[in-house]
Parts: sequence; C-alpha cells; structure tokens
Amino acid sequence: MEGVTLAQLGLFVATLSVAILSPGPGILAVSHAAFSMGRRGALPYALGLALGASLWCLIALLGLTVLFQTFPLALSAFHVVGGLYLLWIAFKMWSHAADPLPEPAGAGRGLAAGMALNLSNPKPGLFYASVLLSIFPDLRGIGATASVYAVALSVELFYYLGLASVLSAAAIQARYFAAKPWIDRIAAVLIAVLGLLLILRH
Repeated sequence: MEGVTLAQLGLFVATLSVAILSPGPGILAVSHAAFSMGRRGALPYALGLALGASLWCLIALLGLTVLFQTFPLALSAFHVVGGLYLLWIAFKMWSHAADPLPEPAGAGRGLAAGMALNLSNPKPGLFYASVLLSIFPDLRGIGATASVYAVALSVELFYYLGLASVLSAAAIQARYFAAKPWIDRIAAVLIAVLGLLLILRH
C-alpha cells in the first residue's frame, strides 16, 4: 500500500483507541444505552455510533474537513447545532430519569439515533483530519485510503459494540436499575456540559 506502513497503522489504532475511550458523548451514550436497554437494544445504537464516527474519518480522507478551515463560520455553526443537539439529549435524559424503562427502540431507530449523535459533533472530524495528516502525510491511492478507512471502521466497531455487550451484562444492568434516576441525571449533566463546551468553543 503506497504511503501506508504497518507501523503507521499501529500508531493510528493506538491513537484512535485512546480517543474513543476518552469520556465523551459517544461513550456516555453507549454506556447509558447498554445499562437501560440491554444488549438487544444497545447493539444497534452502538453500531450507529460507530458508523457515524467512521463517516467523519471518510469525510476527512476525502478532504472535506478543509471546508471547515476555509469557512470558519460553517464550523462555528456546526459547533452550535451539535451542542444544542447534545443539550436536547441531556434534557430528555434528565426529564425522564425517574420514568420506568421504555421498550427498546427498533433496530432502525437505534441505528439512526446513534449515527445522528456522532455526526452532530464535528470534533471527531477535526480529530481525524489532524491525525491522518500527522500519521499518514504521504497517503495516496484508493487502496491505501480504503485500508485506512477500514481500520478506522474496525476500531470504532470493536469498541462501541464491545462496550455495549460488556455493559449490558445482567449484573451491571441490575445495579443500574437500582440507581437509574441518579445515574441518568449524572449522565445528563455530563452530556449537557459537553454540549455547552461545544457551543462556547465555537
């Protein structure tokens, strides 16, 4: 693969792994989905989160994130819209914290919701753009580009689906059920803070 070495791919995987596991909207969302909906309900949501995040990699590979640098107002608008979306999610989570658990959403709705959450936040796109430029400065050709995207998609799927599976274990779910109102409110506050930071940093 022209412009890509195994060492570069290894560094890419390590960097991406640390970024995914850092506390953020995606991790909070997949954790909450696993706790509240179980494996059956959380896996489509986790799949949507992974696909949404990996689409930012594809966008960066295609050079479309350059538009954000060319048109700063577009990035600012994206930050505000993404932040408002996170605040809306936080509001819904807080207002329904004391409610009984709803029926899990269908696979299609869960998939779409997961994709929407990660696509509403431009930070993964900017992260991918900077990481790709620093790790793969000479990336050329369809084969090399496809390989890098395949690695990114695989890593995103591994962590999001893995977390959804592990955190939906019966013992963990039982503890969540016992403390649902507090856990949901804490998660809502954290997501709201992330949404506000996204807006304020535009």
